[in-house]
Amino acid sequence: MTKITRILTMVVTCLVIGYFSGMVTRSAIVTWYPTLVKPSFNPPNWIFAPVWSMLYIMMGVAAGLVWNRIEFEKEIVKKALIFFAIQLALNALWSYLFFGLHNPMLAGLEIIVLLLMIYETYIQFSKINRIAGYLFIPYLAWVSFAAVLNASIWWLNK
Repeated sequence: MTKITRILTMVVTCLVIGYFSGMVTRSAIVTWYPTLVKPSFNPPNWIFAPVWSMLYIMMGVAAGLVWNRIEFEKEIVKKALIFFAIQLALNALWSYLFFGLHNPMLAGLEIIVLLLMIYETYIQFSKINRIAGYLFIPYLAWVSFAAVLNASIWWLNK
């Protein structure tokens, strides 16, 4: 498989996961989510789709760059990609917990684990490819913001 094919495969994988996460979110955005009390720093709904799309693309590029090192650093690359897969699954799970189950408390607990896995993926990716690590920084920042937002929504609606 070529380097560009690996990168494209990972980008498409991330975007597909994001699409299915969005399916859970879509109905709740117009029914349940508007009924919640939200903090003053809650972004407008329209901002989430472009931000997440960009983050999924950056995640995919980062994972592809790491995957491209498999011939040279097989064990460390496999370990990094396992962390990547776990954090991506946790990312999708958060949408289901928050928007699907309408459970901000459970989603808030899960997002803490997600943040730890994103950070560990960032560390592992940085060891293999500096650019891949850098590509994870906006994702880490956005999910940190999302954790604060999640906690605030839970607090305001408990």
